[in-house]
This record gives sequence, structure tokens and C-alpha cells, in this order.
Amino acid sequence: MVSVKFFASAAAASLIGTAAYAADMQMPPPPPPMYQPPPVAYQPPVMAAPAMGGWYLRGDVGVGMQSFGDFPHSQTNSAFVWPASWEIVQKDIQDTTIFGGGVGYAWNNWFRTDFTAEYRTKAAWKATGSYTNFCAGGGTCFDVTQGNMSSAVFMANAYVDLGTWWCITPYIGAGVGGAYNRITGVQDNGINSDGTQGFGYTYSDSANWNLAWNAQAGLTYNVTNAFKVDLSARYLHLGSPQTATVFCQNTAACPGAFYNLSNMNSWDFRLGVRWMLQPDVPVMAPPPLMSRG
Repeated sequence: MVSVKFFASAAAASLIGTAAYAADMQMPPPPPPMYQPPPVAYQPPVMAAPAMGGWYLRGDVGVGMQSFGDFPHSQTNSAFVWPASWEIVQKDIQDTTIFGGGVGYAWNNWFRTDFTAEYRTKAAWKATGSYTNFCAGGGTCFDVTQGNMSSAVFMANAYVDLGTWWCITPYIGAGVGGAYNRITGVQDNGINSDGTQGFGYTYSDSANWNLAWNAQAGLTYNVTNAFKVDLSARYLHLGSPQTATVFCQNTAACPGAFYNLSNMNSWDFRLGVRWMLQPDVPVMAPPPLMSRG
């Protein structure tokens, strides 16, 4: 009886163990632990230094479309009676070529100043006056005065850059300075209605300083942070240059007058380049602040 109970208990224990083992064999093994990469030391990013400011050099070439407002005269011979009917009926001056350069400083991304000097090539000018009283032979007589003018212009300028889009920066600017205007080769040809002619000339050339100022607008193309190309339109006022005194040939009663090209102005269109003198130095970004605790 004991033997039967013993064998029955052993068989039951064996069956239970076999069932537990089979259950364990059917369960999947546990997943391996996740890979944790080793910590990497912080590497601050390298950023290209923006063109914040600094010294620069500039050069410009262009063309100036010049004009003057009037051609008033001043007599040195007070005994001469100027015709009361005198009026200027035609005046003109040729365009000029501009060569300039300068040095400047960009104070930040939107404001810069510079000092420029430029030479404006010789341009021919002519003014024609007419009169009726004292005209030999009656009718209308004419007097044609002509010469050449060149200028050296020195300016202190300030500019405001209005933002950059696709490497293009529009800007506005203004400046003030002086123009050294030189007038050469002046001749005065009188044309009378009876066919006779008179002739006048100056003994010397004239050169004088005039207050000059400008207002301008343009576009800058940023080729690199250190090299830029400018395209600008500028209104320039050159003052009122004065001729030397004109003397008449073989005429004792000559008025001995000198003239002014009053309110000389020019619309200038220029192409220029600017070189920033500071190299592009990489700037290291500061590391982030690490929290404590």
C-alpha cells in the first residue's frame, strides 16, 4: 500500500516538473540590454564671422550727365552799357567721365561713412546770348561764349544700408564737401546781323573752390564678406564755377566781363568696388551653460 502511494506521488511530481519545463521552453528569451554609446566631449560649432564692420577701400568709375542753370555776367568795365534786351537763349555742357576712390569705415551692419576724392574729365560747354538794341545792322545779334570745364571733388559721405536679401543690399547716402572747378579755353564770338563778327578771349584759365553736396542711392552685391560691388545713382551739386575775365579783340569799349555757370549739377551713374580690410576670421560659439545638481 505504501509502495503504491509512493509511486503515485513520484509520478505526479514528475508530471508537474515536465509541464513546468515545457512552459519555460515555450517563453521567448529576455531581450539584450540596449546599447549606450560612450559620452562625447562637447565640440562648439564653428561659424563664419559676419561682416560687422571695419575699415575699407573703395574705387569708382562712371559718367556724369551735367547741366547748369544760368549764365550770369559781371562787368569789370563800368563804362560799357550792356544791352537791356540781353538774354540767354541756349546753354549746354557735355557729359563727363568720373574716376574716384576713397577710404571708409563700416560702423556696423547698417551704417558706414567714407571720404572720397574723384576727378571729372574735361567737358565742353557753350552759352548763347541774344540782343536787339545796339545790334549792328538792326535785327538780332548773338554772342556765343564757350570753353571747357573739369573738376576735382572731395566728399565726406554717410550711408545707411537697408538690409540684405540674396546677397543684395540697397542703401541710401548723402555727402558734403568741396569742388575745385577749373575752366579753360574760353572764347567769346559775337555774330552780328549785318554779317560782321567780334571775338573775345581770356588771358588765363580760372580755377576756384565751390561748396559741393550730393544725395545718392544704390545697390551693393556681396561677392564675399570682404569684396563688394556697388551700382549707384547720385545727384551732385558742384556750385557755380566762374570764368576768367573775357577781353575783346580790337575793341576798346569791351565790357571786360566774367561769367558764372550757375548751379552746376550732375546726375552721376557709377560702378564701384569695396574691399574690407579685415579678413574673415572663424568665430567659436560659446558652450551652453551646464546646470548644477
